[in-house]
Amino acid sequence: MNDTSKIPFLDLVTPHVELEDELVVAFRSALKSAAFVGGPVLEKFERDFAAFCGTEHCVGVSSGTDALRFALLAAGIGTGDSVLTAPNTFIATTEAISQAGAVPEFVDIDPETYNLDPAMLDEFLETQCRPDPITGKLVSRRTGSMVSAVIPVHLYGQTADMDPIQELAAKFNLIVIEDACQAHGAEYFSRKDQRWKKAGSMGTAAAFSFYPGKNLGACGEAGAITTNDADLARRVRMLRDHGQSRKYYHDLEGYNGRLDAIQAGFLDVKLPHVAGWNELRRQAAARYNALLRDLAPAVKIPVEPFWAKAVYHLYVVQVEDRDSLIKHLGDTGIGTGIHYPFPLHLQKAYAGLGYSKGDFPITEAATARILSLPMFPQLHAEQQQRVVSQLQQFLERSLVERVA
Repeated sequence: MNDTSKIPFLDLVTPHVELEDELVVAFRSALKSAAFVGGPVLEKFERDFAAFCGTEHCVGVSSGTDALRFALLAAGIGTGDSVLTAPNTFIATTEAISQAGAVPEFVDIDPETYNLDPAMLDEFLETQCRPDPITGKLVSRRTGSMVSAVIPVHLYGQTADMDPIQELAAKFNLIVIEDACQAHGAEYFSRKDQRWKKAGSMGTAAAFSFYPGKNLGACGEAGAITTNDADLARRVRMLRDHGQSRKYYHDLEGYNGRLDAIQAGFLDVKLPHVAGWNELRRQAAARYNALLRDLAPAVKIPVEPFWAKAVYHLYVVQVEDRDSLIKHLGDTGIGTGIHYPFPLHLQKAYAGLGYSKGDFPITEAATARILSLPMFPQLHAEQQQRVVSQLQQFLERSLVERVA
């Protein structure tokens, strides 16, 4: 491999070439059966993915956004409710809340993991809410809405600290919906239960995205909800299919949010490979950690707590002068990303929520510095060495320029 070859931020070609024969078989099977919507292929994937996550039920839907929205609706969240989440997530998290009829409210993050901080959540519930004098339910002082649910986002492939979040949810009667859209196969060690649990198995329900770049990605749009609640799964199945309990009998007004059988077939081909791909990601993350350790504190590497087994959907560092570094790396053929450069509470789309700069200082400080380096299962050690070498060259040049 020469130093002029490009290093992509993400390689979506190689795994599909490696699995081409199996993917083609899945496609031909769909052509020959004409079972394009629903049917045994979808049902098999749902069973297999539920087993992968350690849950009793999985319902395939058309996207991760639909998965979040349907999970909220099926859990009874809607108009008059507030749903708490972190402000450093993709807008799909809050779109799902708003489109379910509820109001998103934000809680700041842990500066080490970038996930919802349980201590901040506790502070919000204790100081920013009051009990309703009639129902006793928690009401947000800010919005006047009933605080009904919390969505911890398992960001970058690492779970939020779920034990304290679930303890607070039990104390304040909140529904927990996991946003596991970046966390396929991630694990959490519950100190309470003294065992490891898979992302997607801990809340009332969880939402997954199978967008092509995910650790388990479709060849198009796809998503799923996992749950141990049979009634919630039944409601989601109706919501995804125009509210039908059976053909032409509509128990409620639903959506067109079904998972195509062809995509389900592709996902079922890939699913047996996810654990191996995740292990390769973990190995790549360990190599980055070793290579970057000597560059501290100029480069802050990811923190993986003892209670987490991350699957490194993204490998995110923090650096000063990030935008100049992105240009430098790009000029040398190295792809990068930012996840996410502008927090949701400051987005124009949510100006009506009334948040201001400074409301979530930890999130705001992180979003100004975070940088996602190339990360995918087929990433080679030589490529990582070149990424880090170029990063070091940039830091050394910046230091000289500051001193001069």
